[in-house]
Amino acid sequence: MINSAVLVLNRYYQPVHVTSVKRAFSLLYLGVAKAIDSQYRLYEFADWAELSATQDCITTIDRTIRVPRVLVLSAYDHLPRGRVRFSRLNIYARDNDTCQYCGQNLPRSELNLDHVMPRTQGGKTTWENVVCSCVPCNLRKGGRTPEQAHMKLLKKPVRPRWTPLFRGATRKVTYREWLPFLHLADASYWNVELLDE
Repeated sequence: MINSAVLVLNRYYQPVHVTSVKRAFSLLYLGVAKAIDSQYRLYEFADWAELSATQDCITTIDRTIRVPRVLVLSAYDHLPRGRVRFSRLNIYARDNDTCQYCGQNLPRSELNLDHVMPRTQGGKTTWENVVCSCVPCNLRKGGRTPEQAHMKLLKKPVRPRWTPLFRGATRKVTYREWLPFLHLADASYWNVELLDE
């Protein structure tokens, strides 16, 4: 439970990060962030700790505290860079740990990277030319293009768009409480300037 995921929003209610429950409680306790409930009410640590909790909670020596699934940072108003770093981990994440030739979903230890257009034929090491591949498919393809090897790509490789859920194991984990903050239309609800009528 302590390593499960919590969505972190900037002070404009835009998602910026996914963190662990342990880190979320630290931010909440230090007053850097406030917890938000399903009615969009904000709570500081003391108030949040007083709420009754029967499920999705952690137990301390003297109380049971509900896990906050969404935090709002008090002073942070930036958004992370919208660019995903080109790395092995991010390619595996983009391709969902799936060989882009045979479609097998495998542990990362059984996967490697393949240049769609081989470097020997002028292929570059870019998002648009590198895919996740199992070892047998990579050996079968060798230094040829998929067409030359009579193989087909599952999907054309592209540069992924950044989201707070893109990286790591938590990218597949979402909680009901996150949904209003993950969709652009819902997020815009929080950013509309309110007029005094």
